[in-house]
Amino acid sequence: MALVRLITSRKLSQSLSSRIVDRFELPRIGSVRAAFFSTQKLIGDEPVLVRDFIHRALYDAEHGYFSQRSQSVGVLERSIKFNQLEGRKAYMKLLEKVYKQSDISWFTPVELFKPWYAHGIAEAILRTTNLSVPLKIYEIGGGSGTCAKGILDYIMLNAPERIYNNMTYTSVEISPSLAKIQKETVAQVGSHLSKFRVECRDASDLSGWRNVEQQPCWVIMLEVLDNLPHDLVYSQSQLSPWMEVLVENKRDSESLSELYKPLEDPLIKRCIEIVEHEAPPVSKPKEIWSKLFPKPRRCWLPTGCLKLLEVLHEKLPKMSLIASDFSFLPDVKVPGERAPLVSTKKDGSSSDYSSYLDAKGDADIFFPTDFWLLERMDHYCSGWRKTEKDGTPSKKGRKRRTLTLDTSAFMDEFGLPSKTRTKDGYNPLLDDFKNTKFYLSVPTHNTK
Repeated sequence: MALVRLITSRKLSQSLSSRIVDRFELPRIGSVRAAFFSTQKLIGDEPVLVRDFIHRALYDAEHGYFSQRSQSVGVLERSIKFNQLEGRKAYMKLLEKVYKQSDISWFTPVELFKPWYAHGIAEAILRTTNLSVPLKIYEIGGGSGTCAKGILDYIMLNAPERIYNNMTYTSVEISPSLAKIQKETVAQVGSHLSKFRVECRDASDLSGWRNVEQQPCWVIMLEVLDNLPHDLVYSQSQLSPWMEVLVENKRDSESLSELYKPLEDPLIKRCIEIVEHEAPPVSKPKEIWSKLFPKPRRCWLPTGCLKLLEVLHEKLPKMSLIASDFSFLPDVKVPGERAPLVSTKKDGSSSDYSSYLDAKGDADIFFPTDFWLLERMDHYCSGWRKTEKDGTPSKKGRKRRTLTLDTSAFMDEFGLPSKTRTKDGYNPLLDDFKNTKFYLSVPTHNTK
């Protein structure tokens, strides 16, 4: 579940024009073999929650989307010298060349803008961490290890020597092939190896964290939240109660269908509680309108994110968090609030599905991150405003200080924007990533 964000692309001509701005997607050349498989293998005889269906469609060991592409995470041989490019046209031409050379690889922002993207994250950590205790960093879904190496490089060169010498950097990576690549990347600087390790496991599995870490630490999640499984809830009208959605096989058919049941799943219930906490009561005119003109509702819930945050807060109670992801996705065809983009690629061109049920191992399923909801879940998992045993809300103050920034604002504050600027002033890191944000969260002592 903690795999790094892997980006699918559309037609080359579209990607080189406007799509790169919309989804920070980039052209990918080459065909990908279809990964269709029997729905019976995907679902089985019993209905499953939507989050379980999505998890299998993406991460099934044999037929899941990522298992088909685990060897294709793009790694640039050398950093792009933006200062030597004339402008946007030259940058796009270079990207086209890079993707052709990489065949079916795709690149994350930390790779495209290495080492500067990782350096900005490292600077944010150094400015806000308590340097009187050893620095501990955890990265969820470390991809090719580019972020880890960039951060270790920056701290080695810019922090006091004792900080680098005493620090540890742990990557929690679900993919064995990516874990191997990370070690190779970090090993390019020999002194990093004594500080870096990879734990190949699911970060949302509570048992994998062993003991509670009582010391302050940092958690980094870059393009992780968008691929975490979500649940779907359905309501017949604006005033009807939510029902949980399950996926089942149609009898005597290879197609899938939805099944609606009253809410039972505890994780879905907790997520709805957070979403609807302090929601204003329905007004009388709206109630009347809803009865006269009932309208079905569909809402996607980031239950995978909630589960991961619950585990992190339990095992790393003094963690500081940096997360980066999509804030919105254009051209989404799947219905529902916070709905995902379901994209597949065949014969060199990409297309989007109108239903998540069509994704049977051949398509990426990725979600926009509701950063307002992410903040509320972060506070909830930290223990703020949880319901006490007697049913009354907790009176404790906030345990987290949080901040959400556009990627351009984050990099302008902590990064080195001059390093990613072309000769004519165009800066793809600041200009193109309009639908991505950074979320920062640090503990506070204001708990009275």
